[in-house]
Amino acid sequence: MSGSSNLDVMLAGGGAAFVVDLIVYPLDTLKTRQQSRDFISTFADPSSKTKLPSRQLFKGLYQGLGIVIVATLPAAGTFFTTYEAVKSFISRHGVPLGLPQPLVHSGASAIAECASCLVLTPSEVIKQNAQMLQQHSGASRGSASLQALRQLGGAGAGPKLLSGYTALVARNLPFTAIQFPIFEFLRARIWGRRSGVSRGGAGFDARENDSLFETGLITGTSAGLAGSFAAVITTPMDVVKTRMMLLAGNDRDVKQGAHDRIASPHDASRSDPRGGFAIAREVIAERGVSGLFRGALLRAVWTAVGSGLYLGTYEVAKVWLARRKGQDIDDRGFL
Repeated sequence: MSGSSNLDVMLAGGGAAFVVDLIVYPLDTLKTRQQSRDFISTFADPSSKTKLPSRQLFKGLYQGLGIVIVATLPAAGTFFTTYEAVKSFISRHGVPLGLPQPLVHSGASAIAECASCLVLTPSEVIKQNAQMLQQHSGASRGSASLQALRQLGGAGAGPKLLSGYTALVARNLPFTAIQFPIFEFLRARIWGRRSGVSRGGAGFDARENDSLFETGLITGTSAGLAGSFAAVITTPMDVVKTRMMLLAGNDRDVKQGAHDRIASPHDASRSDPRGGFAIAREVIAERGVSGLFRGALLRAVWTAVGSGLYLGTYEVAKVWLARRKGQDIDDRGFL
């Protein structure tokens, strides 16, 4: 969008991320618990021989939401601002090289993800450890995010809060590199078909600027389809990322307020930092190759809904903010 300010981009991106977090957060919590090493010992029903999930699995589905709210605006703002700046820079200076648009989109989204992950990693570590805390009926309820932060505090707090950064980047880089080119392609094709059917080719921009609802629907549908496909492909990296971040909070067992973490006999071995490949081998040894795709269905559904709402809401917010200022909108590209 020409003429859009960085503040508009941050407001639109942050607002979209906040709306999506509230809606799909329970699915994220279920996914984290399913991918954890202690899923069966912690959340399986002891009275069931088939290891069916107990009611505990569905309690506290919004635990850790507080830290997500705090981190949403800076992380989303960092991504979209960087994406727009890099995409504009490559488009201007890459013309002599004849770079194809999918390559431009992939490069811009990759750089934006690296910057965003640096902001997001500490909150992700806190959030995922908060999602694993157990509730006891009758106990006073405190903030799961604050308890997880206290659990991660003390000696080595900095490295703990940044644990899993490489795994987060390793998941998000291929995810965005897969999602955004497909998203941009689908979005342009749908708008092209809508323009041709409705106005006999009257123009991409003229048709797209008609309705905020149509803008959100087409953008959201394109993003949801692209995101669900990318989510399944990148599930192994997500499993490794979840394990690495949960390991950061398992150095010591902290019981406080209404929550506690279920300690397991192998907790003592978890304080040793391990790389992503070592954790991937551990998952395969425990559950086979299928263990690397644990939570793939939840991720696909969550990402389809989340990406559709996120990018759809972002685009609607961006167009609305621009119209309020009386700016011209060029929505051939996403940004």
